[in-house]
Amino acid sequence: MIKAIVFDVFGTLAEIGDRRRPYARLLRLAAQAGRISRPDDAARIMSINGDIWAIATWLGLALSPALCDELADELAIEISSIRLYPEVVPVLRALQRQGLCSNLAKPYALPVLSLLPFEFDAYAWSFEVGVVKPDHRIYNTVWQSLALSPGEVLMVGDTYEADCLGPRRVGMHAIHLARNLASPDPRFLRSLS
Repeated sequence: MIKAIVFDVFGTLAEIGDRRRPYARLLRLAAQAGRISRPDDAARIMSINGDIWAIATWLGLALSPALCDELADELAIEISSIRLYPEVVPVLRALQRQGLCSNLAKPYALPVLSLLPFEFDAYAWSFEVGVVKPDHRIYNTVWQSLALSPGEVLMVGDTYEADCLGPRRVGMHAIHLARNLASPDPRFLRSLS
């Protein structure tokens, strides 16, 4: 029996209306400065509990004050454009127990939380757990925070590998949310409602 629903954030509950990609820009700047990129760079960025300047330091970048201001502006524009999908608030209000399990950089968490109608019962942020989905530890964190067994938790998200296959591997239930109507699972959701 499902006792709680856990949601991914971006692409599931919220979207960024004006994407500026300041973290991708940091990666490009690091590559231009001679840093060899690694396949897990994006995952590492989302698993570091720090702001954009901590990420720049981790990448070995010494940024000019003008570039710091420019990146801060890009991040602020992105954050100010975060919006919940129209059906999210009514759906959340209809549920009794819910959690969030999301891969995202730390500066995005508080703006998302400020849009939600209430506190959730559990959170598993990649930057706090130190790993990204589909690593089993992030799912374990959320179902343990709910004080439930994995089989009592349903994960809903827009990324098939991270939000469906990963949770299923630890014993959770999962449903793919495919707003674009493209899913490898014939039983996907088109919207949360």
